[in-house]
Amino acid sequence: MVYLSVFTFPNDDMEFDFFMKIKRTCYDSFYPFRILSRHEFERIDFEPITILYGRNGSGKSTALNVIAEKTGVHRDSIYNKSNFFCDYVDMCGMQLETDIPKNSRIITSDDVFDYMLNIRYLNEGIDNKREELFDEYLELKYSHFQLKSIADYEQLKKVNAARHKTQSRYVRSELVDNVREYSNGESAFMYFTEKIQENGLYLLDEPENSLSPKLQIELMKFIEDSARFFDCQFIISTHSPFLLALNGAKIYDLDENPVDVKKWTELENVRLFYDFFKKNEKKF
Repeated sequence: MVYLSVFTFPNDDMEFDFFMKIKRTCYDSFYPFRILSRHEFERIDFEPITILYGRNGSGKSTALNVIAEKTGVHRDSIYNKSNFFCDYVDMCGMQLETDIPKNSRIITSDDVFDYMLNIRYLNEGIDNKREELFDEYLELKYSHFQLKSIADYEQLKKVNAARHKTQSRYVRSELVDNVREYSNGESAFMYFTEKIQENGLYLLDEPENSLSPKLQIELMKFIEDSARFFDCQFIISTHSPFLLALNGAKIYDLDENPVDVKKWTELENVRLFYDFFKKNEKKF
């Protein structure tokens, strides 16, 4: 499925005209200007899976954030939004095949990291509450409580509960269970499978972070199935050779000048892996 069919970025001439109009010299950075135009990256024609590849600093995440802002998809984490970000986004253009679904979103490494931290903080809070309930149980069980008014009724119920239950049963009845805490990689993979639903445009910024090679392959299969069977469109920035090998993916190499479309087997990062394992082939 293709919701977003074309996206255009301002070229060098458009950026020059913009700077001539504002005539401001008090800024050290005009981000995101002068990032993508350095490599003449002016247009993306999308497929159901489109990948932005390039070294650190090539502009992959910048392009993804600009597309997210222009399309208005949901985002959780804040990002590097400079004084000129809105001006740049206004100069971009896009063509839609159909309306972008409301459940569409951009997912960044910060989103995944925050998700894992939230689980840990939640469990830490539950553990602290459990210790408080242990003390509360003992205090209630051996208290000399007497009902004096209707206002004491709730306290009476707690005292009776403590006197008729073991300590462990009392604590369990008063406390929610801990959220099961998986490894970082398992939690990250679960986050993607929970957030990616049917019929959506999803922008993924280096989703391989925190994922083992095995989980990267599982994510690759999940993305392929979501695009093929569940009407999802993906725009992904990645270094991962596994994700670069996604079936039918159109790959823009942002290391080239001008930016060019390539096969995944032609990319420098993939070739480095290939050469390394080829050199050590006999050891296998």
